[in-house]
Amino acid sequence: MNDILENNLLLIILILWGIPSIYFRSKFRKIVYKTEDWKINIMPLFTKEIKGLFLNMHPDDKNYIKVRNSYRLYLLVYLILFIIFMNNKIFFI
Repeated sequence: MNDILENNLLLIILILWGIPSIYFRSKFRKIVYKTEDWKINIMPLFTKEIKGLFLNMHPDDKNYIKVRNSYRLYLLVYLILFIIFMNNKIFFI
């Protein structure tokens, strides 16, 4: 019973942590693609977005660097939570 509660708690934490992804991704994409158009939020993942995340596309733009680093940290925590959840799920099954 404790395992079920722990696994469900991790799932809830993972879902709650995923909610702000819309905000972070939208803000990051608008800087990378240099647009304010809302349609950029519904487009699939592009190589420019990946390059913007791992490289330094706009070295002089302090806002880009700040948003990119925040987005990186957010994704790192999300990845860690996902790995913890998957490891617990494997042991639970």
